[in-house]
Amino acid sequence: MAGLAAAFGSGAMTNSIPEFETDTSCFLIIGSNTTEAHPLVASRVTKAQERGAKVIVIDPRETQIALLADLYLRLLPGADVAVINGLMHVIIAEGLADEAYIAERTEGYDEMKALVAAYTPEKVEQISGIPAPDLRTAARMYASAKPAAILYTMGITQHTTGTDNVKSCANLAMLTGNVGVAGGGVNPLRGQNNVQGACDVGGLPNVYTGYQAVTIPAVREKFEQAWGVTGLDDRVGLTVTEMIDAAGAGRVRALYVMAENPLVSDPDLNHVRQCLKKAEFLVVQDIFMTETAELADVVLPGASFAEKDGTFTGTDRRVQRVRKAIEPLGQCKADWEIVCELARKMGAEGFAFASAAEIMDEIAAVTPIYGGVSYDRLEELGFLQWPCPDKEHPGTRFLHKGKFSRGLGHFHAIEYLEPAELPDRKYPFMLTTGRMMFHWHTGSMTRRSSKLDQEVPAAYVEMHPEDAKRIGLNGDRRVRVRSRRGEIELDVRLTERIRPGVVFIPFHFAEAAANALTNAALDPIAKIPEYKVCAVQVERMGG
Repeated sequence: MAGLAAAFGSGAMTNSIPEFETDTSCFLIIGSNTTEAHPLVASRVTKAQERGAKVIVIDPRETQIALLADLYLRLLPGADVAVINGLMHVIIAEGLADEAYIAERTEGYDEMKALVAAYTPEKVEQISGIPAPDLRTAARMYASAKPAAILYTMGITQHTTGTDNVKSCANLAMLTGNVGVAGGGVNPLRGQNNVQGACDVGGLPNVYTGYQAVTIPAVREKFEQAWGVTGLDDRVGLTVTEMIDAAGAGRVRALYVMAENPLVSDPDLNHVRQCLKKAEFLVVQDIFMTETAELADVVLPGASFAEKDGTFTGTDRRVQRVRKAIEPLGQCKADWEIVCELARKMGAEGFAFASAAEIMDEIAAVTPIYGGVSYDRLEELGFLQWPCPDKEHPGTRFLHKGKFSRGLGHFHAIEYLEPAELPDRKYPFMLTTGRMMFHWHTGSMTRRSSKLDQEVPAAYVEMHPEDAKRIGLNGDRRVRVRSRRGEIELDVRLTERIRPGVVFIPFHFAEAAANALTNAALDPIAKIPEYKVCAVQVERMGG
């Protein structure tokens, strides 16, 4: 994210997962259903809690990690900036800020301090629903325990103010001197096993490998020389949501979808389907025939992780080997083999790689943060954490020790902005979406597992009992949920773990897809859709 990148480099975890168990004294978990979405990370948190670490959870739902927490704050979806500003207000007002750290290592503090002065706990309670005394308790707990770690996931980022939310987390960590220390930091828990690695090696529209911007002439010249080409483009590309829209408008004529299922995972699915149908040529490369693949002109069978060699870079910047266990089944091939074969058929002879190890060597040659990573070193050491600039470097356990990558960490003065769509008389409920323990993403793998499918075979909506009475549910358990973009039918689970007026739907089920309802409004900087807040109506279907 543009603003955060200046202070925090890539937006990766600043710290390492093992530090949570051994070093962290307080966890502030916001927008993360950690025990269900990241159970191995959660196990470190609970072990730390056993030795006395405190756990604060801020989430619209009282998830399992919230039940285990020392303090749980239930906020309205989309109120994150206001809540974090309120925490900082209390910390500054009560003299709990790390003044020495602020003076030595940051800039922009006075502007941020002036802005959060207006975010009293009472004002934040009006915005977020969190009682003012609880907000004060959370601020004192977080600021008084060092080192303290912030953990977040998509509950923070999938908003039209996602960039502001992340910057606010950075503000809070710097305010208390919790960046650049073991067990502290700002730690986005990545949602997929190699999403960090995909970003690291250029799977973003604005950077080459290692977050080297396409807009910088010296960077383009470096890659032109390395690749033996000229005229690399200096324009920032499109994000997934923008590409879908462009296909619908005819500005993008062909799409190559690799290991992604936008017909379940993208917002406003009816719109997505229309756009994909308008594309002149659609290629899908995947290990299963997904909903998106069913629309494709060509389907290319990719190999699973067990059928290929490579590396995964985990959520804490940890590069590890993946070793082939079996030969690829049928006609499937490793993704890199398919891409290289296509490139060679199109005349790009430079794609004559013989192995995944050769690709890693090229990555190291053009990517400073991976400069010391090789298969030989990974075989010897087991893993390396970037930045690892050369073959003598041991890797980096936590970032920003002594100094930020940009020099001084920059505070941002951020006002709270409402979500793009709020409840009204016609659509009186606020919908938020997320994951569950037994299914993964669009269900293309987990719903093929009979054991996992028997645990949760169908979609559902969580609703507070008061809301069930409000719509006259009368013991029925089947409802229709409708937004301005679509409607679905599914069963109801009544629970007091969600506040009245808010409903929750997991997004794994294509036959009752939560994303048929969600809003495609984008964060203006990160261009991520606002999956976590939209207005819906809920109607009972029984007699």
